[in-house]
Amino acid sequence: MKKLTATIDIDAAPETIWAVLVDLSRYAEWNPFIVEAEGRAEPATRLRLRMCPPGGRAMTLKPRVTVVEPGRVFEWVGRLGVPGLFTGRHRFELQPIATGTRLVQSEQFTGLLVLFVSRMLDTQTLPGFVAMNQALSAEVGKVEKKVTVAH
Repeated sequence: MKKLTATIDIDAAPETIWAVLVDLSRYAEWNPFIVEAEGRAEPATRLRLRMCPPGGRAMTLKPRVTVVEPGRVFEWVGRLGVPGLFTGRHRFELQPIATGTRLVQSEQFTGLLVLFVSRMLDTQTLPGFVAMNQALSAEVGKVEKKVTVAH
């Protein structure tokens, strides 16, 4: 088993971040890691995600949404090949803090291939999480400005 985690504090309410996070159809506009996304943030639905890790090869995955707790948790599970070969449980957690929200993006990897791809996960996938978190923070900032101007 291997777990990757990237955390960022964002100066916005969890609900504002949630709205951007689950709007999968707009990922191509702002997300440098998941460059295309189709589907809905609803339990048991399949997503179609085009991942483009920094320094790595782009790949398309079709994970199943497992947890949706609006404003708190969004999670999916995907696998490559047969069960037991390589499975990833990807999770976003939004935690209210005094200055806004702490976003914890993590993924737990299990299966026979984990040992062989561990270095790639550290050098390509984790930087992808960091880049996505930073881009999400910037996108939320744009949304916050639009809301403020609209009032």
